[in-house]
Amino acid sequence: MTKDTTRPETPEAAHAQLQVVLFDMDGVVTDTTPAHVAAWKRLFDAFLSRRAGPGENFTPFDPDGDYREHVDGKPRYDGVRDFLASRSIEIPYGHEDDSPDAETICGLGNRKNRYFGEWLAENRVKAFPGTVAFIESLRTAGLPVAVFSASRNAEAVLRSAGVSHLFDVRVDGVEMAERGLPGKPDPAILVEAARRLGAEPGHVAVVEDATAGIEAGARGGFAPVIGIDRDGQREALERAGAHLVVADLAELSFDRQEGLRLRTLHGLPSSHDRLAEIEAQLAGRKPVVFLDYDGTLTPIVADPEKAVLGEEMRRAVTQLAARVPTAIVSGRELADVRGRVGLDDLFYAGSHGFEMAGPGGWSETVEEAKDFLPELDAARATLEQALSGVAGASVERKAFALAVHYRNADAGDIPLVEQAVEKVGSTRRKLHISRGKMVFDVKPRIAWNKGEAVLSLLARLGGTGGEAIPLYFGDDVTDEDAFRAIADRGIGIVVRDVKDRATSARYALDDVAEVARFLERLAGLLDRR
Repeated sequence: MTKDTTRPETPEAAHAQLQVVLFDMDGVVTDTTPAHVAAWKRLFDAFLSRRAGPGENFTPFDPDGDYREHVDGKPRYDGVRDFLASRSIEIPYGHEDDSPDAETICGLGNRKNRYFGEWLAENRVKAFPGTVAFIESLRTAGLPVAVFSASRNAEAVLRSAGVSHLFDVRVDGVEMAERGLPGKPDPAILVEAARRLGAEPGHVAVVEDATAGIEAGARGGFAPVIGIDRDGQREALERAGAHLVVADLAELSFDRQEGLRLRTLHGLPSSHDRLAEIEAQLAGRKPVVFLDYDGTLTPIVADPEKAVLGEEMRRAVTQLAARVPTAIVSGRELADVRGRVGLDDLFYAGSHGFEMAGPGGWSETVEEAKDFLPELDAARATLEQALSGVAGASVERKAFALAVHYRNADAGDIPLVEQAVEKVGSTRRKLHISRGKMVFDVKPRIAWNKGEAVLSLLARLGGTGGEAIPLYFGDDVTDEDAFRAIADRGIGIVVRDVKDRATSARYALDDVAEVARFLERLAGLLDRR
């Protein structure tokens, strides 16, 4: 945890003049991980339970470790084989036309496919906004793009996500079977996709989120090979051969003059300088404004209790809220941030969006998060005991999160804080650890964050149609979830830090005073419409 995983990295390969970009589907273009995890777990837990026999214990399929290590990014028969091998289980391979009820590798693979199809029939697949925005920028620049997948359901998945039209070429599991192409980490599927677009691997970028796919890109001589680290896999992706690793493709930009570039806090243009550009994006649309609190509306201070909203900022927020729907999105507890802002006409999302409220007595809580309260209580006790001797470190209990502050700790004691948090993260797998400005946030490991809260509030405040355009202002790593969530439909504005890092925002402001001034200019712009 001592490694800074948010540092900007712009290796020479990232600046290559590209001819083609190839995108893996699952985990890169579409968020099908929940569906695949559910299908694999349903398959293997039932299989292992039957093998164990009545009353015997077995180790269930781990949606985290087992999924990533043994099945993610592979053709399903390979996934079945590799997972069973990890448990020292051997069964006949069988044939591809085996019944889903057959106890063979192919039979189990066909059963998993049936479970996946059942999920797909009842749910809609989501596309990652940052990926969609990046692909659209490539297409605008005239760069061909292809999608590849070992899944035989690729066509249905892309259609469900509404992104089929974005790709010039698709090579999927159906064609792999017809052509006898081996699965990753063999680069055959990548070579085939590049061939169809008339490009040589050395001028073709590959985008992957799985180590098997990164290894395939490296083996095939593709450059650059770009890894997406959505959940703490940066080092594994780098070891597999990634030239560049990003948290989301919203962190990348491309144009014909500059090529491929990593967006960073210090490299973004000022939103003041690009006001006319922003005004053009707002034309004919309904703005909805979202504001972080600490570091955005108020400066970061040593004592969080002293983070008070200044009168100039209060006036700017009040003026803006009189013109467009406005919400405050904060890691602070709902009651805390609501009391500090004190404006009744605003909407609020506290505890990183786990609790929300607004005018007219409306309120909403993410019910699933309540199941994690005992885990948070136990983690708090562990951390308080571990940090009892570290002066300046503290554990703040929030409604649905913990904040481990170390701003006031001696620099020599910071590794002790990191070790304590890292231990909680490794032993309590139901909790997710993220790092902010001199703070660690400990939250339930569920698909909810500031980005999901923004999308939920956007649907309530502005609708989900193309007429609504969200603007999100934030300064910290936790705000990146919101920047990513609106990457394909809105405007992200980040408040710069002294330390540079990658970001999914599009514009930047230097400090809180600039935020207040820009909000006033935005209100004036809206008056002129």
